Amino acid sequence: MLLDFRKLGAWRWFLIGLTVAVCLFLLVPIVFIAALSFGSSRWLIFPPPSWTLRWYQELFADPRWLLSALTSLKIAVIVTVLSVIVGFLAALGLNRGEFRGREALRALFLTPMILPVVVLAVALYALFLRMGLAGTTFAFVVAHLLIALPFSIISIGNALEGFDRSIEDAAILCGASPWEARLRVTVPAIGHGLFAAAVFSFLASWDEVVLAIFMASPTLQTLPVKIWTTLRQDLTPVIAAVSTLLILFTVVLMIFAALFRKGEKA
Repeated sequence: MLLDFRKLGAWRWFLIGLTVAVCLFLLVPIVFIAALSFGSSRWLIFPPPSWTLRWYQELFADPRWLLSALTSLKIAVIVTVLSVIVGFLAALGLNRGEFRGREALRALFLTPMILPVVVLAVALYALFLRMGLAGTTFAFVVAHLLIALPFSIISIGNALEGFDRSIEDAAILCGASPWEARLRVTVPAIGHGLFAAAVFSFLASWDEVVLAIFMASPTLQTLPVKIWTTLRQDLTPVIAAVSTLLILFTVVLMIFAALFRKGEKA
């Protein structure tokens, strides 16, 4: 090996210390938020004077928070399904298609990953406002789909590049139609790519706040928008409780994704 970690000498301890410092930098704020959500003080004071579940009780007793969570879940599920389907078709065309401008089209699909989100949000808001669709579920889905689609195209495209196309050709030679072979042979074989696309698409929609602020209306708000508006009005520990549950949900989802991939490899 060109680099043996055990033979780095003093650099070994420097790298270990740097890694620990980075982990603490990332984890300590999360621990603080979780602790504040159980604090008895009405203000975000650390360390908390005592411990309570009051803020979680207020959270689940407020229908506005529950409605925002359900709205986020509904939009994220719709976006995930559409992102995986459209991403699969787009990745299939970009991976196997031979046409002029293919790389330019690929770059166009990936543009939302590098374009400032606020620029995209302003443009979509102006468009939907002119069309009379501002503040609708349709506007939310389209806006979130634009930022989720690149993740699907990349994940599914990478899976297609590692797939042996001769297996699909063999299915066609055995009598299957091209699309039947893709659906019954290719899709199961790239299941890990489809699953990764679904996870990233769901999280991209679930956590999105900038686009959601522009797409929201007084009667239609996602959970991140509800958190943002509450932060501007009242810095209550209920926000810490919501944040803790969101972190827990994301961790559970990522653990499930890791277990799924481990099962696929086994």
